[in-house]
Amino acid sequence: MALAMADTHRSGGSDRPASTLARSGADFRYAFHAMATPCEVRVETDDAALAEAAGRAAEAEARRIEQKFSRYREDSVVGRINASRGRAIELDAETAQLIDFAAQCFEMSGGLFDITSGVLRKIWRFDGSDNVPAPEQIKAIQPFVGWQKVTWETPMLTLPVGMEIDLGGLGKEYAVDRALAAVGAATREPALINFGGDLVVSGARKGGGRWKVAIESVDHAGQMAAMIELADGAIATSGDARRFLLKDGVRYCHILDPRSCTPVTGAPRSVTVAAKTCVEAGMFATLSMLQGPRAEAFLKEEGVRAWCIW
Repeated sequence: MALAMADTHRSGGSDRPASTLARSGADFRYAFHAMATPCEVRVETDDAALAEAAGRAAEAEARRIEQKFSRYREDSVVGRINASRGRAIELDAETAQLIDFAAQCFEMSGGLFDITSGVLRKIWRFDGSDNVPAPEQIKAIQPFVGWQKVTWETPMLTLPVGMEIDLGGLGKEYAVDRALAAVGAATREPALINFGGDLVVSGARKGGGRWKVAIESVDHAGQMAAMIELADGAIATSGDARRFLLKDGVRYCHILDPRSCTPVTGAPRSVTVAAKTCVEAGMFATLSMLQGPRAEAFLKEEGVRAWCIW
């Protein structure tokens, strides 16, 4: 049974697919598109209205976060920070909390997790082509990367001229966690929130069953490499299955080392991490990829439950 939502949403003057609600086994599945990725909310219930309310709550939160933190919007918080041109800017409590977390990640990773590295997208475009930047391009952009160059004293942030911040390494995972909170306010029924493969569950299914989550193959889109059973917590994945460059037989991963401004080498093709929250899972997935050949050793040292595909 498929129930099409009555409204069609618009974004930036163009139509985007309408949200949909459909029955899927014991669940209702509410689907929509946000943050350039397919999103879904699964609720184990027989009440379609309840599932729709939960889905709408999650969608509203996803769109709020996308609007607030998107680097592509001039009116977003990130847009205002990046346009500050060296002036100190005061941040609201939610943004300050995310910046604090990013600063902690930078310190604990020895500079590997760096929200100023998003500026590297100007020269690195991981579109499957062979367009690898020239050494002089990399050298020219290096002065604009490095969190240590930013002045951050909550709630005031001063970003040097020419530098940018990009919360893309946290934003989707944060949206997943916030969407879970929104769904929890709408219903106590078991639920799963999945934004482009980064997901969280509210708890076990009815009767104590677990949610079954597939890890996608890195070589064959749509095919399963492994199956995970999840009773609580979150899962996030980092990898190069869809974003990479290929030149002279060398595959360049889209995970960039901010210290060299070049792709990490020797890393797994994919790392999936389970943690209490999606933000935590995403952080460890990214950090492990940044370790290159030491990815699995790093995860074991941190006591993190993870699955690596090489």
